[in-house]
Amino acid sequence: MAKKKRKKKKGNLVLFIVELIILGVLIAGIFLYAQLNRGLHEIGSGGNQNDPNAKTDDVIINEEIASNGGLTGYQNIMLIGVDSRSGDLDYANSDVMIIGSINNDNWEVRLVSLYRDTYLCTNPDQWEFNKANDAYNQGSAKQLLSMINANLDLDITQYVVVDFAAVARLIDDLGGLTICMTPQEVIHLNNYCQETSQVTGLGYTAIEVDENDEARDYDLNGVQAVSYARIRYTAGSDPKRTARQRLVIEKIVDKARSKGLTAVQDIIKDVFPYVKTSFSSAQIIKMASNMFNYQIVETTGFPFEHIEQHIGSLDPVVPVTLADNVRELHEFLFKDLEYSVSQTVQSYSDEIEYTTGLGQAARQEAIENSIVPDTGSEADLVR
Repeated sequence: MAKKKRKKKKGNLVLFIVELIILGVLIAGIFLYAQLNRGLHEIGSGGNQNDPNAKTDDVIINEEIASNGGLTGYQNIMLIGVDSRSGDLDYANSDVMIIGSINNDNWEVRLVSLYRDTYLCTNPDQWEFNKANDAYNQGSAKQLLSMINANLDLDITQYVVVDFAAVARLIDDLGGLTICMTPQEVIHLNNYCQETSQVTGLGYTAIEVDENDEARDYDLNGVQAVSYARIRYTAGSDPKRTARQRLVIEKIVDKARSKGLTAVQDIIKDVFPYVKTSFSSAQIIKMASNMFNYQIVETTGFPFEHIEQHIGSLDPVVPVTLADNVRELHEFLFKDLEYSVSQTVQSYSDEIEYTTGLGQAARQEAIENSIVPDTGSEADLVR
């Protein structure tokens, strides 16, 4: 019911754009485009760039954060993967939401996955509470960033949006990935492959599985690897799903580095029509110039302490409490051990506690029952 765990990870590429969908696209974009310095006009071609809700110059940032400069020295980015079956990146449920925070002084990168069912104020302008993945569906990037900033005391104005079709094509262009899976994971992968193939228009071959088999390596193509990363129906639910995505990302990084520039042309052609971003070509090149300096030092999921509870027709993940989780978030991202949440965050936290009845007692229960790690794949745990 409750889950809490953090684990350090290592990496030496631009892993501030880390989650299956996001990292795959940005590796192709930042690394390969910067190397060739060509075709940069393609980035951002996915979605309607003229949509006013795609603009980020007036997203909500809580007054205490905007005025005190507490996040000076960090570059914070929102990484968004949408569940779009039509290829439209403008309005859809955002099933991947990653906060990437870069320490500009030492190049350290920390990443936080916001669980898609987290119960938050999804529309700060209207005091509306819902699952977090509804914000992008209702108001595109502007509303999602406003939700993140208002609920978590952050200052994010930059974002990248893609769907999983781009990642499947990227993985195919890289020649596939090798991933260790349990028989149970293989069964679920085969089930997801049917829909993933239909949505992406790409093919796959079902994997034969022996339920008595041990966990072992499988060579996966794009549809299969994306389907693996979509699995939720084993122990750990959404936190475990994000862990699988991280594993796929590490494989993508390794494969991209080994391929170098050999797959550039295919990736440019296949991936960038599916990207929507606030980054300009010049900004991408600037980040790319420092890409080998960046090092991911830690990743986790948010909220740290949470309980699943019915709220009306919803079945969300309830942070217990939001204020406590935001304090932990600022400690995790910015090493601020004495952070005090803004009045806005406290008001949201009070409202969630009032609506759900989940306060400090529930928080202690969540801590005591925190047994499912938010890292590693199921196969990693059984090996």
